[in-house]
Amino acid sequence: MPNIQGNRTLTEWLTLLLGVVILLVGLFFVIAGGDLAMLGGSTYYVLCGIVLVASGVFMLMGRTLGAFLYLAALAYTWVWSLWEVGFSPVDLLPRAFGPTILGILVALTIPVLRRMESRRTLRGAV
Repeated sequence: MPNIQGNRTLTEWLTLLLGVVILLVGLFFVIAGGDLAMLGGSTYYVLCGIVLVASGVFMLMGRTLGAFLYLAALAYTWVWSLWEVGFSPVDLLPRAFGPTILGILVALTIPVLRRMESRRTLRGAV
């Protein structure tokens, strides 16, 4: 992959962009989910938002932990969705489609994050 700027490749920049998107979604979940929880609604959004914020931060740091945190949040989302609405495709679609699409993209970034992580380790960074 050609270098775009400095030592980063295009796939690394796209991975970092995905980390920013996940971080922003997580912040929205924490803020809006906090309001919902205070009104007596589900705490799913707050809990999931916290994990998404951590995921986005770790992805921006070039750590594979960020991808695995997102995939854990995705598994939690599927469990919560099935608990909420059962196996109704019409009801599952808005709850799980977007997170699953992001999950596929996150899974594709794991090799890129591993490469970023190993490069940092070789330079002596912690």
